[in-house]
Amino acid sequence: MLQLEAAGKPLRSPTQRWLGHPALLVGIVGAVLGFAGSWIPSYWGDEAASVLSASRSWPSLAALLGHVDAVHGLYYGFLKVWIAMIGPSEAATRLPSAIGVGLMAAGTVVLANRFVGTRIAVVAGIVCAILPRSTAIAAEARSYAVGAAIAVWITVLLGHALRRATSRRLWLAYGVACAGAMYLFLYLGLLLLVHGIVVAVLYSASLRRWIRFAALSMLLAAPIMVIGATQREQIGFLARRQYANAANVLTRQWFGYPLPAVFAWLLVLAATWWLVLALGGRRPRGQRMRLTVLALSWLVIPTAGLLIGNAVLSPMYNVRYLSFCTPAAALLIALGIAAIAEAVAPHRRLTLSAALTATLVAASVPVYLGQRTPWAKDGGSDWRAVAEYIQQNAHAGVVLFDQTTKPSRDPRIILDLYPAAFASLDDVALEARFDERPGLWDTVAANAVVTPRTSDAKQAWAIEVAHGGATPPDVALLKSLGYHVDSAVLIHRTTIYDLSRN
Repeated sequence: MLQLEAAGKPLRSPTQRWLGHPALLVGIVGAVLGFAGSWIPSYWGDEAASVLSASRSWPSLAALLGHVDAVHGLYYGFLKVWIAMIGPSEAATRLPSAIGVGLMAAGTVVLANRFVGTRIAVVAGIVCAILPRSTAIAAEARSYAVGAAIAVWITVLLGHALRRATSRRLWLAYGVACAGAMYLFLYLGLLLLVHGIVVAVLYSASLRRWIRFAALSMLLAAPIMVIGATQREQIGFLARRQYANAANVLTRQWFGYPLPAVFAWLLVLAATWWLVLALGGRRPRGQRMRLTVLALSWLVIPTAGLLIGNAVLSPMYNVRYLSFCTPAAALLIALGIAAIAEAVAPHRRLTLSAALTATLVAASVPVYLGQRTPWAKDGGSDWRAVAEYIQQNAHAGVVLFDQTTKPSRDPRIILDLYPAAFASLDDVALEARFDERPGLWDTVAANAVVTPRTSDAKQAWAIEVAHGGATPPDVALLKSLGYHVDSAVLIHRTTIYDLSRN
């Protein structure tokens, strides 16, 4: 068979060229790394909100979104379709997030490559895939990973539009994509602010066009912004959590623990210092300077915006809400590695870059492994293990759930997530299931009111959280009705009491 050649090399088809693209390879590595072990930790409260919302009928989901969580409606709808095809297990529901992290890492390579070439771009993609924030959201049945992927690819789309400034079709796609992103996660609207500042500073000739399509985006997203404002009380709990502190912003937000955080921030500072020198004329200006400005703006502006809003308007800061800035952190780290490598002889630069990248990877490995342990979520969620114990040991009687916890840690959620495990038990406190009402969780009667209904039951089970060594109120109530404790099994942070009476 004849083979066409150019310059002595076989011509490759577009498919072959794409399959060999470093962005694809880095994206696959990121997705596989994110998915590996993602099924090990149990669900926790936020994931329960996703999975249970997605398990509702469409009318029930619509009723829920009219009352609360409308800002997550697009993701819940997607997850509902996904669960119908794949199933509701931890592995199944977290897989889209792992794919999202792969797409985010691939997009980071594509974005960086357009400014600074393949070597720095590949480092940025690798860093993006292994940062603790990336590996955390890859194993989370929430929209953060998908939102971060959309953020980086919208930024790639903006770059295309700026290079082809007269292409109305590209600009229209950009405006619609930004609006769609806000329907997935409202805080992605902060990316518009980042883009606006970058365009104003670096691409001022296109500023008017950007303003027109940014306005279109805001107009299209106006409904979700209005609904989000009316339902803002759903994040009122942030006022009681004091999340806006230095440890969260500097460490947990992207880097997990102090060791990788210190190393990463040193590299970010190196990239920032390189930019200072470039602005002072001691480094050549050009595309690398533009990428550094973009990455710094992307890292700083959304964080500052949430912190300021949290301080002067209403509670709005959470480390997970800024997951879409992870590509910016990766870009700055890669640029910092390049800046440090340039301080040595040219023949040693590749070795030094590889060593710095490997050091960051090594510092992140313990965080990654800790994220894939059974009790990794929400400080030790053990819900699946509780359900497994109940399924193996509880075959009759009534069940009571601790009612002293905050809603997202209510052990009753275990029954809704793993209903088969409790099929043989009588849930005496239930008044209305979560999918029969316009709220996230079940409606229940107080245990003190319903415990007399256990009079015909010979066996009772109480699912309790820690009570500081004291007897849980539910156990005390059951004892007052003549029950005695046969066993008390601590799973991790949840204790299962088996009680019986003659």
